[in-house]
Amino acid sequence: MKKLLIAFAASLFALAGCSSDGDGGEGNSNTQAATPSFPENNSECTTGTEVSPTQSKITFQWGAAPDTQTYFLYVKNLNTQSSLQYNAGTNLSYEVTVEKGVPYSWYVSSKKANNSVVQSGVWKFYNAGAGVANYAPFPADAVSPVMSSTVHGPAITLEWDGSDLDNDIADYKVYIDTNANPTTLKGTVTAETLPNVAVASGATYYWKVVTTDEAGNVTASPVYQFKVF
Repeated sequence: MKKLLIAFAASLFALAGCSSDGDGGEGNSNTQAATPSFPENNSECTTGTEVSPTQSKITFQWGAAPDTQTYFLYVKNLNTQSSLQYNAGTNLSYEVTVEKGVPYSWYVSSKKANNSVVQSGVWKFYNAGAGVANYAPFPADAVSPVMSSTVHGPAITLEWDGSDLDNDIADYKVYIDTNANPTTLKGTVTAETLPNVAVASGATYYWKVVTTDEAGNVTASPVYQFKVF
């Protein structure tokens, strides 16, 4: 009897070890994203082919994501906030002509065999330009509240993510009000957060962060928006 019980327990263990619920666990290939590799995050890109005095070609590269049928590369000019999509097929690289001396962000979306789409992390870089001694900060990214979200008042904390190639950010100026282009300066801080911002119930707010570095370079973020319960 004891041998039978041991054998039965072993068979159950084997069945459990081989089972899969298919719900997108850590090993599920349908949830695995491509891995960006070049241009490197928060870097100056100096490797490219010159097209003109103002443009160069950069070959974007990424690591494979399992079960991907098509990779889509997204490249955004952070000065103009204009974004372009490129169909890379099954390739793990794609060459794009970009402007010199301009900050960009980029990521890769993987269209899977089951038609799901998984996005990689977003990376930023500067495309190298001639004679640049100090680079302007990257535009700040909103962390909280996220774009178009709804929050509870009467006071909130604004949070963002700032970065600079030269690592010399001096301060952040935060503007927030109910105008689509906010002009009310709420605070100047060195941290990436502004607590205790008073908000009114039922109102829609717009906010942006203007980053200044030690060299006097100034970069404004996009305008972010949220609504208050």
